[in-house]
Amino acid sequence: MTLARADQASRRYGDVLALDRVDLEVRAGELVGLLGPNGAGKSTLMNLLVGLRRPSSGRVELFGGDPRDPASRRQIGVTPQETGLPGTLRVGEVVDFVSAHYPDPVPRGELLDRFGLGDLARRQTGGLSGGQRRRLAVALAFVGRPRLVLLDEPTTGLDVAARHTLWDAIRAFHDDGGTVLLSSHYLEEVEALAHRVVVIGQGRVLADDTVDAVRGIVGVRRVSLVADELPDLPGVVRTERIDGRLHLLTTDADELVRALVTTGTTFTDLEVRPTSLEEAFLAITGEGQPATDGQPATAAAGGRPTTV
Repeated sequence: MTLARADQASRRYGDVLALDRVDLEVRAGELVGLLGPNGAGKSTLMNLLVGLRRPSSGRVELFGGDPRDPASRRQIGVTPQETGLPGTLRVGEVVDFVSAHYPDPVPRGELLDRFGLGDLARRQTGGLSGGQRRRLAVALAFVGRPRLVLLDEPTTGLDVAARHTLWDAIRAFHDDGGTVLLSSHYLEEVEALAHRVVVIGQGRVLADDTVDAVRGIVGVRRVSLVADELPDLPGVVRTERIDGRLHLLTTDADELVRALVTTGTTFTDLEVRPTSLEEAFLAITGEGQPATDGQPATAAAGGRPTTV
């Protein structure tokens, strides 16, 4: 059963195209990671799915209906990228206030313990650390026993221990049958939680695949050098010539450099660096600079990159 869907959804803010014909389905029981660099369009997509924004074109559904319908929104829990909590209220009072909006809320003590906040119930939220406030904001998404939880960069500002506490709570919710859509620009976080990964860059869906497939694609590195001609080299995903330099995207930079040396290729100014998520996926899916051989680029890990 599909709980949330975007069908060719686009969103403009003035002259800025934040989302460009995005297709996405979140099905019951899934834990989906929405991965991409800052500014990729992740938050905009989540805002459409929960009814905070309307698509400029295309269609968005929540539980088969309009995301702005209060009946549908009662079945979700949301933690936006930024939250504001009334500084004079105590943690327990904030939880009680949110709980009053639901017919069968999770008991206050149970919820706070789940997110490592059990000893802070009487603390004013204005006296919490940034990480504690973030954990409380995430905990509030689970108060109403939602069917679907949408978490936008949930671990912002958390230390390692707090991050793992939050991960455990998300896993427990999913293990009990809950559905989660979680956005992050950290591959590590998505790897730790998600079973399916949707990658967004420049407002477009660039890949929708398993964690293993996405990990392989993101592992591409960029080898940059100055050379007139190159022999056939192993592991090259894509070749670009920009401003007199050759840029080789490769799945194995060490092997590529060894091949350059052993073949006696004349080159200068060699540089090896990781690609960004956006750069790697744009290059692999053929949306970046054209390849020098005129052929479309292919996926490095056997995944199914999807351009829309």
